Amino acid sequence: QVQLVESGGGLVQAGGSLRLSCAASGRTFSNYAMGWFRQAPGKEREFVATIKWSITSTYYEDSVKDRFTISRDLADNMVYLQMNSVKPEDAAVYYCAASPYSARRVPSDYNYWGQGTQVTVSS
Repeated sequence: QVQLVESGGGLVQAGGSLRLSCAASGRTFSNYAMGWFRQAPGKEREFVATIKWSITSTYYEDSVKDRFTISRDLADNMVYLQMNSVKPEDAAVYYCAASPYSARRVPSDYNYWGQGTQVTVSS
């Protein structure tokens, strides 16, 4: 049974930092691209970042570029999202996802999803 389990969400002050983690299990993800998405209340789920299985290429949504960093540990099947200089507009439920395709930004291209972790930003 494939499972993606996010952790690390919580309350962060604007300008602060937070690191989200995603533990993947149930299959080998080394040939998958891993992504982070987020969904704020009343809004559609949106792409945040993705990393290719080779870990040499990363892609970011423009508003998080230079603030967020996605990384992965293939040996431990972990994916991380380091969030720096957090802004109030970053508040959302953050989801980890896996896709057999690389560099995809559309949720429908991802076939495994976690349950999400809430990030709340205080201003």
